[in-house]
Amino acid sequence: MERVPLEEALRNREVVLRAFLDAHGRLASIPSKHSKRLVVLDHLAQRFEPGVHYPETEVNAILRSSHEDVAALRRYLVEEGFLDREGGVYWRCGGSVDA
Repeated sequence: MERVPLEEALRNREVVLRAFLDAHGRLASIPSKHSKRLVVLDHLAQRFEPGVHYPETEVNAILRSSHEDVAALRRYLVEEGFLDREGGVYWRCGGSVDA
């Protein structure tokens, strides 16, 4: 799988978000293409305030408002460097600032 830098993936941000978010802002599906998934993950990361620590239950609640597969979203957010975790506590460590 080819890794795409976040800056490059965000060039088509609005197009990707229109394709994957419904009218209520819920994620219709998790993109399989890496560059599109980065755009969606960056969008989801904006729901977490930098510097704030979130217990896993709160992370799940925030993500569930977008999609039912919170475990996959949590895993992707951590693997791609948007969130970090330790001992069941998560915090935002990446993503764009002005999204």
